[in-house]
Amino acid sequence: MSFLELTDVQKRFGDTTAVEGFNLAAEKGEFVSFLGPSGCGKTTTLRMIAGFEQPTSGTIRINDEDVTYRSPNKRNVGMVFQSYALFPNMTVADNIGFGLKVRKRPKDQIKKRVAELLEIVNLPDKGARYPYQLSGGQQQRVALARALAFEPQVLLLDEPLSALDAKIRVALRHEIRSIQRQLGITTVYVTHDQEEALSLSDRVVVMSEGRMEQVGTPFEIYNFPSTAFVASFVGTLNVLPGVVVDASRGELTIAGQPVRLGHAFEGSAGREIRVALRPEMVQLGPGENGTNRLTGKVGDVSFLGSIVRIRLALGESGPTVVLDVFNEPTLRLPQLGDTATVRFPQDGPLVLDPKAPVESVEALIAEA
Repeated sequence: MSFLELTDVQKRFGDTTAVEGFNLAAEKGEFVSFLGPSGCGKTTTLRMIAGFEQPTSGTIRINDEDVTYRSPNKRNVGMVFQSYALFPNMTVADNIGFGLKVRKRPKDQIKKRVAELLEIVNLPDKGARYPYQLSGGQQQRVALARALAFEPQVLLLDEPLSALDAKIRVALRHEIRSIQRQLGITTVYVTHDQEEALSLSDRVVVMSEGRMEQVGTPFEIYNFPSTAFVASFVGTLNVLPGVVVDASRGELTIAGQPVRLGHAFEGSAGREIRVALRPEMVQLGPGENGTNRLTGKVGDVSFLGSIVRIRLALGESGPTVVLDVFNEPTLRLPQLGDTATVRFPQDGPLVLDPKAPVESVEALIAEA
């Protein structure tokens, strides 16, 4: 039996369906992320688990107890909000111990638990300070400690790092994951940041327009996307138009240049399709026989720190291939306007579902 179960959960606001047919079974101690653009239903789903919203239909169970319509204070769930939501007139210690005080725990027990949590979140000497005396990252740690104070069965985090700068976000997300593993608490994390979801999670639920697009491990989500939306939303992606030559043999053309896949796919000869190719699958140079090659003109070279991103235009009005090259002092790069050849393995590309137009996918991503 799973520890946290959502079965056929739906949420409607008037004529608008915010969440539709949501099914999830999370094990005890599992870290699950809800990933998707703004308006996809991820926060609404989180709020239904917390009890701040009631499902229109479906059931929510925690540790085999039906909590679907139970009020927030009657379910043992801790929540960390995007805005911290700390009490400005209370010290850090009082903020952390507030939930225990409401539950009428003994003072010495509250004091001991607060001291433990200050150690866990690496703020052992900050108990007497007020929120305004802390940095954003420290305030978010206090909010996390407060959510953990009463030992909840499930921890919910609603985009907790979005207000922080990049370096602090990276450091704090590692701390969150470390604390979660240390305590073994079942955790649901909402984010629109794919890097956060992939680096933190045991499993990722990718959502779009209130629906679950795919559920899987970060490895599965990134390398084996099941829909065009997942393929486009998770990671940088080349989406290239192709024409089928012989689908049973995995043969097609891209910008008139022959390409062969390592597997058969569906489609009759002459049919237009779309092929997805990750930038890290593409390398400069023609390579050995057996690899696919595409030739075009260099349209852009961008330095992005540890990598250099190159854009190669396939023909005057053809598609563009993006590839990433690791940056190092002896790296020799092509110049703008140079003719260059790139290579990629036969098992690199994915044929996308033609029923899911990439234009609408890209529009949704732009709104995130």
